[in-house]
Amino acid sequence: MTGVSPWARAGHRLRVQGPTAARILVIAVLCWQTALWAGADQPPVFAAIVPLLCLRGDSAASLTALLLRILGVLAGVALGVTVVGLFRPSTLVLAVVIGLALLCGTVISSGTTLNVQVAVTSLLVFANPAPESYGVARLWENALGGAVTAVLAPVLWPRDPRREVAALARECADGLAEGLVRGTRAIGSPDAARANRAAAQAVADRLRGCGAEAREAEKAMRFNPLRRRHRAEVTELGNRIDLAVRAVPQLLSLAAEAEFFSVRDGPVPALARARTALLPVAEATGRALAAILAGRDPGADAAAARAGLARYTEQDREPRAVVLRRPFIRILDLCDGSRS
Repeated sequence: MTGVSPWARAGHRLRVQGPTAARILVIAVLCWQTALWAGADQPPVFAAIVPLLCLRGDSAASLTALLLRILGVLAGVALGVTVVGLFRPSTLVLAVVIGLALLCGTVISSGTTLNVQVAVTSLLVFANPAPESYGVARLWENALGGAVTAVLAPVLWPRDPRREVAALARECADGLAEGLVRGTRAIGSPDAARANRAAAQAVADRLRGCGAEAREAEKAMRFNPLRRRHRAEVTELGNRIDLAVRAVPQLLSLAAEAEFFSVRDGPVPALARARTALLPVAEATGRALAAILAGRDPGADAAAARAGLARYTEQDREPRAVVLRRPFIRILDLCDGSRS
């Protein structure tokens, strides 16, 4: 968000992170109150900590974090109480506790991140004047907080994958359309072609990121009961974004070929003719992609692009012209395939 004022950046962050913060606040308060209703005789901070540590933007990730935390607390309490019952605190005993706890954390983990909850809990039990009572309180308050969080998290300000994926589709359409036009305008200008090559790579990286985000949003529908009715629509939008991602190699190919010919040949008349002939083709191809991503028929725009390519073929049949036409032909083939 380069060039955006600090207030605008803060507002954007609030819109993105605000719902998650609100969910954490409400669920933490309810976890605390539920623990008091359940008979907690000390401030039930462990129940309120659960949503603070476990809630994520993705419901699936939140449920995984909840399960790993509860299992980690259970293992940590068992380890801490056992060690305290057998040995007096010392540096050697501390090293043994942490080592065993980290070993347990490698087993009770998501497979990619070490679960340090076992070590944290065992050390807290180890250092507490009344380890047995502390361990019991930590167990039941964490279990209660986890239950409240698991029930409420999916229904309090849930993600809207349909809106997220629709925004990603618009971003893909804009990125591809702008990239094709910019790449075509750079033909014949060495400096512009070099700059466009870097810009095209940045667009390609973002488009691939959009594809990954769309797949994550589709997965989130499984844990989103209030949005599940939109599942078919989200899947369809995700399929359209996949088509945009499949067009990325052709965008990069156009940028690479434009740079190669522009640097090698410079602003020669043949490249000027290519730029003039292919610019309306690039614009029509971009409109065809935007139509597909918006769920509209791309037929008219695709036909206009092919007609422009046919005219350019009549003007120039040299190998250089064939290479510059190829990315557009392949993108239009993708567009045709989406209609079958």
